[in-house]
Amino acid sequence: MSVLLSESSRALLALWESPFLALRRIRVEETDAEVVIEGRVPSYFLKQQAQEAVLPTLDGRELVNRVVVAD
Repeated sequence: MSVLLSESSRALLALWESPFLALRRIRVEETDAEVVIEGRVPSYFLKQQAQEAVLPTLDGRELVNRVVVAD
């Protein structure tokens, strides 16, 4: 299993294009089988927005949401 880390990642770009600035601090790790998002956001709403932003980029892969809600 190879890990794909790329500045041109569609998932990463989706987070950066979000109107919510907190999503720009979320890290993305991609493999052939899954996309992992992790980081901290101040609300459950933003955690959900991060997930929703990345969903269209999965291309059949599993999404693992490790984003933590913390003040």
